[in-house]
Amino acid sequence: MSATAISELSIAVKSSLAPSELDDCAALISEARWNQVAADWRVFLEHGRIHAAHAANGCIVATTATLPYGGRFAWISMVLVAGPYRRRGLATLLMQRAMNELSAARLVPVLDATPDGRAVYLTLGFTDCWGFARLRREAREAGEAVRPPDGISIRPIRDSDWPALCAFDAASFGAERGAVLAGLRGRLPPAELIAHSGHGVHGFCLGRDGRVAAHIGPLVAENDTIASALLGHAVAGIEAPIFIDLADAKSEVRSFLEERGFAPARPFTRMLHGSAERFDDHVRTFAVAGPEFG
Repeated sequence: MSATAISELSIAVKSSLAPSELDDCAALISEARWNQVAADWRVFLEHGRIHAAHAANGCIVATTATLPYGGRFAWISMVLVAGPYRRRGLATLLMQRAMNELSAARLVPVLDATPDGRAVYLTLGFTDCWGFARLRREAREAGEAVRPPDGISIRPIRDSDWPALCAFDAASFGAERGAVLAGLRGRLPPAELIAHSGHGVHGFCLGRDGRVAAHIGPLVAENDTIASALLGHAVAGIEAPIFIDLADAKSEVRSFLEERGFAPARPFTRMLHGSAERFDDHVRTFAVAGPEFG
């Protein structure tokens, strides 16, 4: 596709998606073999922005989405281009538009890149920050349960837990994201767990349904034992397949998951633009919400 052909596409920021446009987005996801469903697109419509390119027939053929957090940084994700329009500069064009918008808002762009994507994002000025790996379980396997430390219980999240849970998460993630987390509630109930004591929150996890697999994340906890206890409860109640995007530094928890049938599927690199300093707490960050959400 020439530059003239690209200019013939209509590019707009979407505040809503018509049913046919949701079908177009679902087709992009299916072609890329990604895991997102309509509920994931709604997160960007409600809390972020979707840059979409339309062909002459009105069909969405490319997207890039942004999701701001706390006036400090913003995720760039959902960089998708339909097959006939790839390798012609369209993804870069949408990325640059998104980056310019974030720069104008004084937000640091952040993204989670696959190895192929990383090579492209390096040329756009992004720098590596830290890595994580997607682990996948194809079949349920038994494993010995991990008990949380004395005085800490693992139980389903209650509405009354939510303010303290969001405060715990904000201190770990580096920004308040309660509205985004609230959008995950109810999508994978067995993963909605909190580690709690009379002293407050010590960890939690959430999850969501997906096109390919259930996805556990985020997982935020004070230490490996609490994280493993949360995961042990969660995976026991979820049918395979399951994804979890686990920080590379969490080798003890990775061993725990591998003993229960999880295996590496693909690596990711968290990258920042204009900054090399991570926003989150590396001690408490075990698994991310997903490359699309951070």
